[in-house]
Amino acid sequence: MRKNSIKNTRINMEVQRELSEIIRTQVKDPGLKGVMVSVTDAEVTVDLKYCKAYISVLGSPEKKKAAIDGLNRAGGFIRRELARRVNLRNTPEITFLPDNSIEYGVAMTKMIDDVTKDLKDRETEADGESE
Repeated sequence: MRKNSIKNTRINMEVQRELSEIIRTQVKDPGLKGVMVSVTDAEVTVDLKYCKAYISVLGSPEKKKAAIDGLNRAGGFIRRELARRVNLRNTPEITFLPDNSIEYGVAMTKMIDDVTKDLKDRETEADGESE
């Protein structure tokens, strides 16, 4: 796969920004009621035919699945709105995918905190025994 050019990177950022705005203000799907949805990344292919939009949803796994399904159902509407807002040669076909990187980051931070707490506890025990 080719490295992203500056132009492709700008297109990705613009598509991500517009998708966020469209989802926040115009999509009325029942699967999105009561959940906070954010577009964490958008990857548009070089030929502008396809786009992978990574979605982070705050809530339970059932809410995440319902939100992704709702976005995929509203894909035609979102694509049409994106075409109106962003002037591209082709409007990409959008695939919404769950982004689990935030949950992964939180889990890793918790593990690191647990390890450092354990190390501090061992150090205080060792200091107490040596006195």
